[in-house]
Formats: sequence, structure tokens, C-alpha cells
Amino acid sequence: MLNKVEQAEQKWGGSHSAIDNWINARKLLLVEYCRLAGLPPFDTHRQSLPGKEVVETFCEMLMDYVSAGHFEFYDKIVEGSQANGEGKSLADEVYPLIADTTEQALNFNDCYAEIEDDHDMQGFDKHLSDLGQAMEARFELEDKLIQTLYHDHL
Repeated sequence: MLNKVEQAEQKWGGSHSAIDNWINARKLLLVEYCRLAGLPPFDTHRQSLPGKEVVETFCEMLMDYVSAGHFEFYDKIVEGSQANGEGKSLADEVYPLIADTTEQALNFNDCYAEIEDDHDMQGFDKHLSDLGQAMEARFELEDKLIQTLYHDHL
């Protein structure tokens, strides 16, 4: 996923402030995901669950990212595509699919944002893996929207 973010940054970076902000927010979220999952460069040598603070930080970033997508970035796409039927058509096609990934993010947040102890972490690895797959699917959909913004406005 990080490679795809770097590719998106190379392809669209510097072309529009909304795109730059979106890609940067995605990159920060992925760094926290890697930290939470214990992936390089944050891999731990022990097989243990992440601490409460790490989980809470990730959940906050996840909710910020999801919210910004729906209430900031996607609105820019819709505004920009009002005159362009093709962009509007893509948005209508992609938004329901993005909403599915939003639901997965909200479910993850509901399960883990306010954990008290390790007992609350039952099924965490599976939930985190499922969330990672949803994030990857979401990023691919968002890239289609970014391409539309880039093409329609630049």
C-alpha cells in the first residue's frame, strides 16, 4: 500500500493542494497502520497486541481520514464534476463502494477505539487484516477520484 501511495504522490503530487493533502493524510494513516500491525519498520520481536495508546491514535487518525474523505475531498470532486457528466458518473459509481469501506472503518473504530484491556482485543488481528484490505480497496477507489480531479481541473 505504501508503494501505491508513493506512486500517487509522484503522479499527482504538487498539482493541486487538495490532492496533496489527501495523499499526505493517506500516508500518515498508513504509517500508523504499519505501527499498529507491527509491520516494518515498526515490527516488534515479540508476538503481542499493540498498546492502548497506539490503537487509540490509529482509530483517531482513521476516523479523521474517513471524515475528511467524505466531507472535504469528495465534495471537491463533486463540485468540480458538476459540469462534467463523466466525473459525476464516476462519483456516483464509486461513492457506494467507498461507503462500504467506511462502514468497515467505523466498525473497527467501534470495537477498538476505547479498549480497556487485552480482553477487549479478541479477534484484533483478523479485524486489522480485514481493515487493511478495505483500506487498500478504498485507496484504489479514491485514486480514481483523484485522477478525475486531476484531469478535470489541471
